[in-house]
Amino acid sequence: MTDIWVVTLGLLLLFVILAMVRLWLGPTAPDRVVALDAVNTITVCGIIVFGVAFNETVYVDVAIVYALLSFVGTLWLAKYIGGDL
Repeated sequence: MTDIWVVTLGLLLLFVILAMVRLWLGPTAPDRVVALDAVNTITVCGIIVFGVAFNETVYVDVAIVYALLSFVGTLWLAKYIGGDL
């Protein structure tokens, strides 16, 4: 793995940590849901970067499934907070 991929994954890890701080400190539930969605999105980006760095396409498939599950989870949380469930 070259240095550019290590730097990219390091930056993504930093962004995940920042989003986790927002998730922990978020004053309202919608803020926390948005922070959780940001963590999931950054994780998908990390998985794709990891797959590109190692030239493995299976990571892209994993990222697609993870993104789909993340999207469904975020929708469920939004409906739960909105009182529709």
